[in-house]
Amino acid sequence: MTELRKIIIDDQEIEVDPAMTLIQACEQAGIEIPRFCYHERLSIAGNCRMCLVEVVGGPPKPAASCAMQVRDLRPGPEGQPPVVKTNSPMVKKAREGVMEFLLINHPLDCPICDQGGECDLQDQAMAYGVDFSRFREPKRAVDDLDLGPLVETHMTRCISCTRCVRFTTEVAGISQMGQTGRGEDAEITAYLGETLDSNLQGNIIDLCPVGALTSKPYAFTARPWELTKTESIDVMDALGSNIRVDAKGREVMRFLPRNHDGVNEEWISDKTRFVWDGLRRQRLDKPYIREDGKLRPASWPEALGKAAEAINGASKVAGLVGDLAPVEAAYALKDLVEAQGGQVECRTDGAKLPAGNRFGYVGNATIEEIDTATHFMLIGCNPRDEAPVLNARIRKAWLAGARIGLVGPHADLTYDYYHYGAGRDGLRAWDDANVDDVQDKPTILIVGQGALMDDDAEAVLAHVHAFAERSKSKVLVLHTAASRVGAMDIGAVTEGGIAAALGGADVVYNLGADEIEIADGPVVIYQGSHGDRGAHRADVILPGAAYTEEQGLFVNTEGRPQLALRAGFPPGEAKENWAILRALSAEIGAALPYDTLAQLRQKIVADIPVMGKIDQVAENEWQPLPTGPLGEGEFRYAIADFYLTNPIARASALMAELSANARARAETKIAAE
Repeated sequence: MTELRKIIIDDQEIEVDPAMTLIQACEQAGIEIPRFCYHERLSIAGNCRMCLVEVVGGPPKPAASCAMQVRDLRPGPEGQPPVVKTNSPMVKKAREGVMEFLLINHPLDCPICDQGGECDLQDQAMAYGVDFSRFREPKRAVDDLDLGPLVETHMTRCISCTRCVRFTTEVAGISQMGQTGRGEDAEITAYLGETLDSNLQGNIIDLCPVGALTSKPYAFTARPWELTKTESIDVMDALGSNIRVDAKGREVMRFLPRNHDGVNEEWISDKTRFVWDGLRRQRLDKPYIREDGKLRPASWPEALGKAAEAINGASKVAGLVGDLAPVEAAYALKDLVEAQGGQVECRTDGAKLPAGNRFGYVGNATIEEIDTATHFMLIGCNPRDEAPVLNARIRKAWLAGARIGLVGPHADLTYDYYHYGAGRDGLRAWDDANVDDVQDKPTILIVGQGALMDDDAEAVLAHVHAFAERSKSKVLVLHTAASRVGAMDIGAVTEGGIAAALGGADVVYNLGADEIEIADGPVVIYQGSHGDRGAHRADVILPGAAYTEEQGLFVNTEGRPQLALRAGFPPGEAKENWAILRALSAEIGAALPYDTLAQLRQKIVADIPVMGKIDQVAENEWQPLPTGPLGEGEFRYAIADFYLTNPIARASALMAELSANARARAETKIAAE
């Protein structure tokens, strides 16, 4: 345990860790220090000089609080604690001088700048700026960069804080951005004019303290004070990133990250951030019925009547839970279908996750434990595509010295790894492996859905569990569908998987499962938000709400239940998903025993107590799996195209453009290019 040191900040005595920087010590004392280049999740640059403080007894000039540690301070002449002042005349004059220098070349763009209203430079200029300039020289201008379709650049506004360079290099793991030149010729630029090749690049928009980097798709559409802000949960992957939904009227204008140290820190992937245009396109806003091979609009009573008639006349009903369905809707579907003697299945991608064994389909590691792990084994997963923010955490551990092994096809993960093999052979090599290297060291085995798609999935998982037991490692199952863990928790599974659920079914109730082809034959009732694959096959379409349009419970890949809140209302005649199922149950003549969302949640929590522990990760007891023989061949990754994994993303024009750009980059260049 590190011995704390006493320090006096603005006449307030506090005890802090001597490894802390002065800016962190001031924050602990509740004193805000202005800054532009300092960011707690990036390396220290110390180049904006806005965070100057006075160290009493130190040099007769202000010190940069972000670059000086508490241990560097000298005590007083008689051993008194060191004294730091953050509001003395020296500090005020120094900060005003720094602000004056920062504004020499800064253009007066505030009225047309997208950062206006949430700009650090604006805020600090209010506190430390003056209403005139002593400089009469012409302002410097810089050419703008083309960083791709996501990040808009106005480099004349740049104050060279280098946050974007440090983020892309350290967190995102790409090296396209850097700073060239010195003095007035210094500028942030991209290597050979390249666009950014990362699925985390949108985070530099949030990091930029001025208007130099802004959101290209969001440009000139709204001001921050016009937006209604709602805290919610992302469903583009299974990480459960905490987000803020900003809406103007009924339209979602943008998604921003919220800080959650246990899940996404303060980063989100580009798909999470920019998918909002998909919420406006190809929406189902009224019920439809198929007649003579064509869909026609219908009223709610007519559509529900048609669906009820099909279900009542069926010998077997099957229910499918899609990747974006909240727990409440999946639970209501399970109640409705099982009351008709049918079965429900959520593993629509064919993953053979063990039903009823929470350790088997979740594991016992938390996302936060990645930061302190020293060894990783990735089995059949490509976290860069399946959960980019989680991949950034693995990269952070790698930068701190962690060693990583991969069993699966080669992939660019932004960090070095030892490749054990592309498939089962890599796992077999573990059987006789010496575990002394990882024994009693924090080790995490991350199992992807790609390793669990084939018939030997249970044997693969059993092998991983056996190695975890021998080496005292932890296991994390990395899911790709936001709804999967919650649906597994409520038991929305059929023994024998998707084939057994659909086999012999007369009616298939499809709750937003758009990643599966349903063969001709059964009547398909589709409930979802977008006109995607599921709606094309449907005989009855019941329009539901998207994830920003209803309150919903989602359980992330580590088993943490989180609440997504409603930021707006569904378009047209679309309804909340659980309410559609409740209304249909009344039409069938078997009304579900809850009339409000609160009653439904009470029933879910009574049935599955873990659902009541919001934002907590429950401990999962280890349950043995039957060990069987491993098959042959390579694993395949669960995601082929990061940008087009669900109906909302496929409806987005921007995601289509990003997908096309990624494919073009992946193609081998010929000599003339």
